Amino acid sequence: MKKTPIIKPYPWYYRPLEWLLLGLSSLPLSVLYGISSGLYLLMAYVVRYRQRVVLENLRNSFPEKSDAEIAQLARQFYRHFSEVMVEILKLATMPAAELKQRVLFRNVEVMERHFAQGRTVLGLSSHAGNWEWVLTSGATWLSAHTDGVYKPLSNPFFESFLYHLRTRTGSGLIPMRDTLRDMVQRKGEVRVVSMLSDQAAGPEDRPYWTTFMNQESGFYTSAERLASRFHCPVVYVSIQRLRRGYYEIILTELYDGDAPLPAGSFPITDAFVQQLERDIRLFPADYLWTHRRWKHKRPALESKA
Repeated sequence: MKKTPIIKPYPWYYRPLEWLLLGLSSLPLSVLYGISSGLYLLMAYVVRYRQRVVLENLRNSFPEKSDAEIAQLARQFYRHFSEVMVEILKLATMPAAELKQRVLFRNVEVMERHFAQGRTVLGLSSHAGNWEWVLTSGATWLSAHTDGVYKPLSNPFFESFLYHLRTRTGSGLIPMRDTLRDMVQRKGEVRVVSMLSDQAAGPEDRPYWTTFMNQESGFYTSAERLASRFHCPVVYVSIQRLRRGYYEIILTELYDGDAPLPAGSFPITDAFVQQLERDIRLFPADYLWTHRRWKHKRPALESKA
């Protein structure tokens, strides 16, 4: 049975902010994109939001590009990021029918055939395109229930507000720390468990190290372990922006849930990394470059092994 995360009440003085955000969300997207232009100028040229991180990530990922090309790519990213911010806010009031028109799912049969067999499917996605629209739109496209694994926020108001955005079309949320317990309790349930698998795994997470975007990168191996233990098929969720406010989700099977997974290797994670790098190189401005993806370094002992 589905267990709803406990959402703590937030102080009364957040109410004016809630009314403001809901009021903004009720505006047409065309108006919100005008606001996003102001956000773009603010982030890119005034506040210079995480500019050092953005430029460092881009230079390390694309060493073949000149400084001018990197600067142009950074501007394109800030433009896209500002538009994603207002699109996420729009989720608070956007009708499910409109969301379905704006996010087109391709190859849904990749998941549907596993649903017909009564299976849980793991969906691996990333911080590309508009990642917040994926879970919510998936609930309108797929015949099975959709759950997203997430990291709860410490601020009670923003935790409550984002919970509302992410679940208003029928999706559920699973706190990251409760993932294994949830899988055990709901074993055999027909659903999708969606995971943003490009997060930076720390040393305490026993990450799988590989080369990603020209840099040594540590990846969580939870999808590999869950797929092996519960015999879950794994699907890569590619998020591609068609144009402003419209996205295409392409589903690609990485693992069928039946073939034995060799001990000591991580073929699912390897396949995810290859697919994600391909997407980033095709649409570099659409990735979340403010994310400190490479903040952890491989331990020296592992490097020598």
